[in-house]
Amino acid sequence: MDESPQQFRAIVERHQGRVFSIAFRILGDSGAAEEVAQDVFLELHRTLRRIESEEHVTAWLRRVACHRATDALRRRAARADTVAEEYKDGMGLRPAIREVIPLLNRVEQLLLTLPPAQRSVMLLRYQEDLEPEDIAIELGMPLATVRSHLQRALKLLREKAQRTLKEYSRG
Repeated sequence: MDESPQQFRAIVERHQGRVFSIAFRILGDSGAAEEVAQDVFLELHRTLRRIESEEHVTAWLRRVACHRATDALRRRAARADTVAEEYKDGMGLRPAIREVIPLLNRVEQLLLTLPPAQRSVMLLRYQEDLEPEDIAIELGMPLATVRSHLQRALKLLREKAQRTLKEYSRG
């Protein structure tokens, strides 16, 4: 693929929304999502000569954005002080995230509560409209694992949505 600065800039402009969206929906934090997106595009710049086509760019960006965002989430969770801060209120979300939540719809709020692997699979399936076979390739997971993550995530979302509806109907 052409490695010119103009070509790289065009790729960034074309895909920055997608990369940020994936990172944000996995992390639930716009600042962290911006950092992940920057890291992803820096890595793309180093890798661009090995990219073969526009389709390859799209697939590469999806895969790397999911992996980098999930890694960032794990690093954040590994720090005990961060975990304590994030989960000290009943919602399990930091105040900074709660400020953004009014902009998110109810499904996106519930999506933030899923485990990272399930969240990544759900985003690729329903945001990026990939088939399970393609998700397995993108994430380097067995197809059965992808299907299992999808089923478990949908079940969890249903249960959480039902609880939320019951809480609203009582209140």
